[in-house]
Amino acid sequence: MIRPLQSDDALLADIRASDRRDGSFRLWWLGQSGFLLQWQGVHVLLDPYLSDSLTRKYGQTDKPHIRMTELVIDPARLAFVDIATSTHSHTDHLDAETLGPILARNLGLKLVIAEANRGFAADRLGIDPALPVGVDDGTTVEVSGIRFSGIASAHESVERDEQGRSRFLGYVVQFGNWTIYHSGDTVRYPGMAEKLRPFGIRVALLPINGRAPERRVPGNLFGQEAAQLAKDMAAKLVIPCHFDMFAFNTASPDEFRRECARLDQPYRVLQCGEQWDSESLSKPHT
Repeated sequence: MIRPLQSDDALLADIRASDRRDGSFRLWWLGQSGFLLQWQGVHVLLDPYLSDSLTRKYGQTDKPHIRMTELVIDPARLAFVDIATSTHSHTDHLDAETLGPILARNLGLKLVIAEANRGFAADRLGIDPALPVGVDDGTTVEVSGIRFSGIASAHESVERDEQGRSRFLGYVVQFGNWTIYHSGDTVRYPGMAEKLRPFGIRVALLPINGRAPERRVPGNLFGQEAAQLAKDMAAKLVIPCHFDMFAFNTASPDEFRRECARLDQPYRVLQCGEQWDSESLSKPHT
């Protein structure tokens, strides 16, 4: 079992100590595709998965979700968070056992979701369907001074509902002078980099676990593809995610590292629970 670099009390202490309101921002990788963003006193949870719900669900099946990394924090301890996002309806991106304890302690929590999944999200979380803030491909909303623009993702294809709304999204997140991109689960599709390049992405958060038919789950970018997509969208830095969570659906970041080095694409590979500070953007490292 992989131990987070910091967890529980140590993680919370780091979050509190880092809240300097200095115009820069911080990111903590919480495992899988989950990140905590901190900027000017606002805290945003991006696609958190902080439970063992999938391990229990599939424990007695032929597709066990064996956890590789220890849980970094009890989600109930993150009740100070202002916004939480879900890019799509898969449990590791929309988990009732993660979001429920936060909602129970923070009635003011804002949920940003794919508009196509509004009904599903409300049912899973047991909330009023009117409460979440919906986003679609090509639309933008502002919540607590932070702008979320939807970009269609392909997991493994671009899927739309009967009204043409994207079932899988990534979010371009803009705040102050900063812009980051959280792709959610995705493979690359034609025109994707071209849609993203005009935003001036400073940090791209991309999955690297790839895809394999024997896993029997929708796939994602391979490490090499994530490095190339980051380069093609002109991201100043790329941070990989969606690995080291489930033994059957992971990948080593080595391929990602090699391709970033070959492309001269700045990158940073985080450990679970590790902080990255935007002040270090000019000095990326592995």
